[in-house]
Amino acid sequence: MKSFFRFVLLALVLLVVALFSALTAMRLAIHGREVAVPDLAGKTPLEGRRIAEGGGFQMVVERQYYSATVPAGKILSQLPPASTRLRSGWQIRVAESLGPQRVAIPDVLGESQRAAEMNIRRRGLDVAAVAQLGIPDVPADRILAQSPPPNARGVSAPKISLLASGAAQPQAFVMPSFMGQALGGVELVLQDAGLRLGNVRVAALAEGSAGTASPATPGPAPQPLPASVIVSQNPVAGGKITVGSAVDFEVR
Repeated sequence: MKSFFRFVLLALVLLVVALFSALTAMRLAIHGREVAVPDLAGKTPLEGRRIAEGGGFQMVVERQYYSATVPAGKILSQLPPASTRLRSGWQIRVAESLGPQRVAIPDVLGESQRAAEMNIRRRGLDVAAVAQLGIPDVPADRILAQSPPPNARGVSAPKISLLASGAAQPQAFVMPSFMGQALGGVELVLQDAGLRLGNVRVAALAEGSAGTASPATPGPAPQPLPASVIVSQNPVAGGKITVGSAVDFEVR
């Protein structure tokens, strides 16, 4: 029996040693392929790419910025930073210096979006982003704001973001409930809100006063009166309605 326990204990010890050896080998295999990221700052993109590829990395120029301290055509910054230990094959993203800002930021306020973009690109700048905002009484397709502002100095990137006017959206309301109200008063409320009275239909009575079906009687269709009570509406209460829309009712 003691021999059996000694055998089991020996097997467990060997298993632990084997697992520890496997983990150590795996750790060495993983970290053994890691190398330090080279320092590419101050190099030209061509030199930086050659150095990066020599260390087993890839390099890509991702952005360009103005710099008063780093000459144009030199690498300004990099990510991951130099000396970071990584496995070979990783990509190093760098920013290239454009040197000091020499191009004046143009004033494109009030121009059309197309004219503003042409003006910006003609000066060697790029359009970063264009947002649109609908403003009442302002013509569409006009530049309302720009960033950086006209003639700005100390700009970091050669890009200009624009805010252009778009088509003004009609004013919208949440449709209230007019159920049980008199048609005449509701019509005045619609006019004050900038809405229109649409089709008004008189609901047919399903039963006579005695509780029996009313016989069909020939003659003109009943007409709605200002005192008629609203029993249904379209759009329904809670829906969205814009200024100038028509509202239909069914009355009794």
